Amino acid sequence: MRARAARQLAFAALAGALVSTGAAAPPPPQAAPAKAPVAVGYGGAVASVDADASAAGIAVLRAGGNAVDAAIATAAALGVTEPYSAGVGGGGYLVYYDAASRRVQTVDGRETAPATATETLFQENGVPIPFAEGQTSGRSVGVPGTPATWKTALDAWGTRPLSQLLRPAEKLARDGFTVDGTFRAQTEANQDRFKDFPDTRRLFLPGGQLPVVGSTFKNPDLADTYAELARKGTGALYRGPIADDIVRAVRKPPVDPAATRTVRSGDLTAADMRAYATRRQAPTRVGYRGLDVYSMAPSSSGGTTVGEALNILERTDLSKLSEAQYLHRFIEASRISFADRGRWVGDPAAQPVPTRELLSQRFADSRACLIRPDRTLTSPLAPGDPRDPAPCATTGQAAPTTYEGENTTHLTVADRWGNVVSYTLTIESTGGSAITVPGRGFLLNNELTDFSFAPAAPGVPDPNLPGPGKRPRSSMSPTIVLDHGRPVLAVGSPGGATIITTVLQTLTGHLDRGLPLVDAIRAPRASQRNQTTTELEPELWNSPLRAELEGLGQAFRQNPEIGAATGVQRLPDGRWLAAAETTRRGGGSAMVVHPQGKP
Repeated sequence: MRARAARQLAFAALAGALVSTGAAAPPPPQAAPAKAPVAVGYGGAVASVDADASAAGIAVLRAGGNAVDAAIATAAALGVTEPYSAGVGGGGYLVYYDAASRRVQTVDGRETAPATATETLFQENGVPIPFAEGQTSGRSVGVPGTPATWKTALDAWGTRPLSQLLRPAEKLARDGFTVDGTFRAQTEANQDRFKDFPDTRRLFLPGGQLPVVGSTFKNPDLADTYAELARKGTGALYRGPIADDIVRAVRKPPVDPAATRTVRSGDLTAADMRAYATRRQAPTRVGYRGLDVYSMAPSSSGGTTVGEALNILERTDLSKLSEAQYLHRFIEASRISFADRGRWVGDPAAQPVPTRELLSQRFADSRACLIRPDRTLTSPLAPGDPRDPAPCATTGQAAPTTYEGENTTHLTVADRWGNVVSYTLTIESTGGSAITVPGRGFLLNNELTDFSFAPAAPGVPDPNLPGPGKRPRSSMSPTIVLDHGRPVLAVGSPGGATIITTVLQTLTGHLDRGLPLVDAIRAPRASQRNQTTTELEPELWNSPLRAELEGLGQAFRQNPEIGAATGVQRLPDGRWLAAAETTRRGGGSAMVVHPQGKP
């Protein structure tokens, strides 16, 4: 965990960076708060995994920016301090609540495959290549969507220029941040990959050594990249020298000649970069316990899968169940919704996705009747047909859930006007493709490995096979909950396919089980994704609850850590509550603008 003094200096520097760009000067803080998982106050709130990033967002809010402005500043800072999870080499999904119109809108900033991609992108001689070889390759890199997401959101809803919002992150990259245990551990986990790419090795393993906890990590190349985007706009990443450098790194990965690793080239072109566009689209929406739950529609499967599971659980009063029965119902609803996700959800630009039908209560009821309180369903479970729901029916063959990388990052922001942003962004696996763009200071994503390398099961339709310009299916689930048009809650998490179950468990833990938001985030997690076993964190694995659930037929395997959620909540008295992890990833950072009361 970074030292308090370092955080104070960083916060003051970030505020100063905003002042230097002509923003209204916020008063310099007397002392930045320690990294804390919960904060309550007025004037707006930011929650992320990182104190420096949350401080960047708070500085924007204090300087008069709105939630979108603060979200972009926070995301840019995360690109510095969380470079293995996010950055301009990746993509993501942004969900925005506009207080003036009381509308929820979204931006799909998912990466896209090259125009030449086919269903056999990750196959050779008719056989899928090993996942590890797909992961660390130019073939896995999609056109980044994060810079375009920032532009789309700022053009639609922002109040500050990008150049001003990038300045704090640029300063953070140039002056450096304090290395913590999580950053060192993630570097160590990728050491074998990083050392095979000279530019990655120089940046993240200087002198061939792991970064030392407590040392200062600087990234001047990334600072220069941010400065260039600030001068020229985000279009500079899609055409011109930065785009050329990305294409070159993908088509001829800069591998150490002495490395023995097989690193395949990709087929990304300058035309693919120029053609990239975000999608502004309607969110998913389901009613739950009298509230409206909004999230991300396909190409993400987050909104449809969380939404279907909530609809399945809607008919059961989870507040009155024992802890074991609550977890049993949560696991079974997850299993069923993942079965339907695998069959029906992909990129809607490539094939039809029955989003409305998947989110219908009629379909959920037809699936909910499969759940029994005294026994467990068997996975892989066959999907239902949302176009023609039949009670307790399944359709076609079952298919297992394919692998999805488990690293990403999430931030949530609210401002004094009541606008809210829930934003999940990623470069896919921890460390992405491991390819640092030479001279640019950022890692490229390996997002195309979210496609199925081959159909999940022979003869079963798979909507998530690669295709030209196609977006790979995602599990990102940035979520905003409204009560009669006003925000009550926003949450999200990293974690690959576990994102869906993390968001679902956080929502039900808070809305149904009555846990305070920070406790719903802290609660030990389970994740069932239509697999033969359900993942459990150690606290559940070592609990008597496991034996109770095994008595119902549930089977488990251990996962040391699932997700890293953040959230914001509007309290009845008008204050904002920001919440983050207490321990996962070293704990998150929740901050508010005025923690001492209404100004």
